[in-house]
Amino acid sequence: MSQINQHQDKITPFIVRLFLWASIWLHVIRGLFTLFVFFPISNRAKKDAHIKRWSEKLLSIFGIELRVKNSSILPIKPILLASNHISWMDIHTINAFKPIRFVAKSEVESWPIFGWMAKQLGTVFIKRESAKHAHLVVGNMAESLKKESICIFPEGTSTDGESVRPFKPNLFESAVVSDAPVYTLAIRYVCKNTGRRSNVPAFIGDMGLLESMSNILKNRNLAVELTFFPPAGSSPMSPNDRKWLALHSYEQISTYFDQVNKH
Repeated sequence: MSQINQHQDKITPFIVRLFLWASIWLHVIRGLFTLFVFFPISNRAKKDAHIKRWSEKLLSIFGIELRVKNSSILPIKPILLASNHISWMDIHTINAFKPIRFVAKSEVESWPIFGWMAKQLGTVFIKRESAKHAHLVVGNMAESLKKESICIFPEGTSTDGESVRPFKPNLFESAVVSDAPVYTLAIRYVCKNTGRRSNVPAFIGDMGLLESMSNILKNRNLAVELTFFPPAGSSPMSPNDRKWLALHSYEQISTYFDQVNKH
């Protein structure tokens, strides 16, 4: 636990936080306006441009610096991107780099405002406790992967980011069916000053969305690192075995975390 930034830098002054809260809600209203007015008349490229700009601004309000590593390995063709999951902010950090379609737990759909926005952005909601619903989602994902990339969080829950939980293999079946390559993404939140992992953005336990937002606003000294890893080399199992694909992505992130946490 020594790598956690437990004693954060000076807390953001209260009056500044009031201004930032106002900025957030104005930004949300701007996003809603864009969804209502511009999205219906925009093609995919223009929609992605709107999403990217909105997400970049959101990170700026929260004081989060975006750092991207190994992005040159990403292909133009559709991929399945498997990522660890720490915070509700993960989606916005990825979209600030490059907008992508997500699969999220069904609870997100019920979030005030943000849930509705996620739905308008094409997020696929999955009832993880329902095998029948998961099977239906996998079929829809396989069709979508023929023309667009999708990001999944196979841990099935968010963590504090110290380590990664074993990946659940179900959603990897969509890559097998569609023959889409599986790339891996490791997400880390760190203190800008020290480079050490921070648990400030962690969205875990019974924490509410507003509580999590408040935690980040109090400690505006964060950077988020997105590190991409390529698919495995040739293997007789990899194209046809969802469990193998899930294990491979999990081990890529786990090995990476072991390395960076030693420093």
